[in-house]
Amino acid sequence: MNLSSLNFFHSLRAGHKNKQFAVIGLGRFGRAVCATLHNQGYEVLAVDTDRERVDQALSDRIVAHARQLDSTQPAALREAGIFEQDTVIVAIGNYVQESIITTLNVKEGGVPHVVAKASSEIHEKLLKKVGADHVIFPEHEAGYNLARSLTKPGILERFELDPDNSIVEVIVPEIFDGKTIAQLRLRSYYGLNVLAFSQDSKFVINPDPDTPLTKGTAIVVIGANKDIDRLPI
Repeated sequence: MNLSSLNFFHSLRAGHKNKQFAVIGLGRFGRAVCATLHNQGYEVLAVDTDRERVDQALSDRIVAHARQLDSTQPAALREAGIFEQDTVIVAIGNYVQESIITTLNVKEGGVPHVVAKASSEIHEKLLKKVGADHVIFPEHEAGYNLARSLTKPGILERFELDPDNSIVEVIVPEIFDGKTIAQLRLRSYYGLNVLAFSQDSKFVINPDPDTPLTKGTAIVVIGANKDIDRLPI
């Protein structure tokens, strides 16, 4: 069975194809964001101060549109259509001053959701002060996710609700094979609630507790991270 076809979170995101995205900064992180969004079927608008990076992004076909401009200039952002986007990713975290000014410009331009890359905790605080809705540390998160994947290889995807609780898609372990959700006592023993399980290449939502699970398929559970870590996966 191809588990990638059972990607629960991909199906949750499928209804948002009309969202518009812009990426400011075409370094390694910005290019990766553009390529991922493009591969998921979104039309991405990208900008950078470097003409060569802009031309390369267009040549590689990872964006629908790309412009060379100075993102610290509000007029340039407005003219490029940045303020008309639903979500803007400010991917210039290594240039603190430019990052902060750009984030401020984008928020003042009326963009509802701004994601900004930070290079330090102080940088993060400043980005939040000027209006960033979400701040990320790509290197930190990559290391965190790698450690998670090495210690819990059975977790296919994780959506963190807050620092202590998550929704995860996991492979049904051999020890659960043939047992029902009720028999496993996932709620009383593990403190977890099963939201869905995979069957015939799709997910069944709110499954019957008497449903037997099959090893190698997938289930989606919600609960505290400390309880998720106790699963035998």
